[in-house]
Amino acid sequence: MTTAEAVILAIVEGLTEFLPVSSTGHLILTEAFMGMERSRFTNVFIINVQFGAIFSVVVLYWRRFFQSLDFYFKLLAAFIPAGILGLLLNDYIDSLLSSVTVVAVSLVIGGIVLIAADIIYKKQIEASANEEDEEVIRTTDEFGVDYKTRVLKKFEIGWLQAFIIGCWQCAAMVPGVSRSAASIIGGLTQKMTMKRAAEFSFFLAVPTIFAASAYKLYKSVDFIRSTDINLLLIGNVVSFIVGIIAIKFFIGLITRYGMKFFGIYRIVLGLFILALLAKGYDLKI
Repeated sequence: MTTAEAVILAIVEGLTEFLPVSSTGHLILTEAFMGMERSRFTNVFIINVQFGAIFSVVVLYWRRFFQSLDFYFKLLAAFIPAGILGLLLNDYIDSLLSSVTVVAVSLVIGGIVLIAADIIYKKQIEASANEEDEEVIRTTDEFGVDYKTRVLKKFEIGWLQAFIIGCWQCAAMVPGVSRSAASIIGGLTQKMTMKRAAEFSFFLAVPTIFAASAYKLYKSVDFIRSTDINLLLIGNVVSFIVGIIAIKFFIGLITRYGMKFFGIYRIVLGLFILALLAKGYDLKI
């Protein structure tokens, strides 16, 4: 892998990690279109370049993310399903990372699901448009003077809600499904507004991707070279910067319009890839 290829993949990762379009699927497609040769390090890079993107969540949402121990335990409850399945199915998941056909089919099916979700959960999308992140707290001092203070609302979520969203996230182990889309839809099924469902999806990405990245690095220590480490560092810095931009864009878009545009994009892209494959174009990795 060259430095230019690493930067391009990192840009794609940063743009797509938090969008419901499948970052892993887009990375696989990008590899195929660039004609890159698949190696063991490529698999490591695809997983670990996501670490830079999730760090952008911590930076942008640090006041919410560091709100309480109780919130971390609920994130852990949401992470457990994917953590267990990821360990059990690691080799099978790796085998799917080389299939452009799997990605294309997943893109189409996922696009249809996103459009359906916009219709089913229309009220929760509309409720997001005017949802405030802060609330006003009124206090009175000893002299009877009233004060108003604006504070950040705590992120409210129950244990069962968190676990169910984590179960939905497991669908994203199939390349092309999208971890973001699966967990957002999971949040919508738990009566969250679109905005809160998307934010929890961001927060859940932190332990999920951190664990996947750490495990992949641990399993790959024997063959990673010093030049590979440099590529990982460059890739994560790029995906972090691009991730910040993508999050701000995404939140503003889905709170007003939902996910239907991403659904249409997924269907068009997936059908386009399938058409190329049907015509005999070699997009295999």
